[in-house]
Amino acid sequence: MGEHGTWFDFLDRWSWWGGFEHKAKAALERKWVGGGFGANHFTLNHVLTTLLVLAFVVWGALAFKKGFKAKDGGLVPPRKMNLRNFFEVTAESLYGMAEGALGPKDAKRFFPLVGTLWCFILFGNLIGLIPGFMTPNDTLKTNVGLAVLVFVLTHFYGIKEHGLAYFKHFAGPVPALAPLMIPIEIFSHIARVVSLSFRLMGNMVADHKVVFTFFTLVPAFVPIPFMLLGVLVCFVQALVFCMLTMVYLGMAVAHEDH
Repeated sequence: MGEHGTWFDFLDRWSWWGGFEHKAKAALERKWVGGGFGANHFTLNHVLTTLLVLAFVVWGALAFKKGFKAKDGGLVPPRKMNLRNFFEVTAESLYGMAEGALGPKDAKRFFPLVGTLWCFILFGNLIGLIPGFMTPNDTLKTNVGLAVLVFVLTHFYGIKEHGLAYFKHFAGPVPALAPLMIPIEIFSHIARVVSLSFRLMGNMVADHKVVFTFFTLVPAFVPIPFMLLGVLVCFVQALVFCMLTMVYLGMAVAHEDH
């Protein structure tokens, strides 16, 4: 199994799957090259991995919800570390950071969005460390989608909070500088999408390539330290994406008198 090979490649043995993937390739494959983009090696492996990650997140969320139906109301954690306990710990830690970045009111308001991004990005990163799987976050198709979602929701909540007055901050505090500030602000907001997308993709590609290289050279014991370092990178990149999301949301809904 090569660097880009996954367990999903065995689906090609089924003729119906091969036909479906061929039709999807004809309809969705990028035809153009240039601008730093080479030929498109179309595959549905990223889609299948994304579905697998989503299924795992839903499973963990249901386990988390099931804990509240216990006799103690979920107040007493399980004696052993399990999926429910892991989701509780990560959710509690993330909510604490959300309160610090957004305040108690907005943390409760935006936590479903930030928590969903956290779970998807984190487990999407981690699955790439398992031999035979790839991360859906090493491609711009996924990352641009996440970044555009954050971009759209940031301005949506900004307009919802302030009305059309939200766009006044694009002009800056000095009216005379508005012709200069408006293009700069527009460019900076678009740059957020580029920054979120390329940062996540670059780190995931680099980290998983290093792990794969050492796993290929010496598959026993040697890759373990790099896999542990890869786990840390997966957590850090998910945290960075979510923290920046919270910062952007907080700036959009903040009031000047605060």
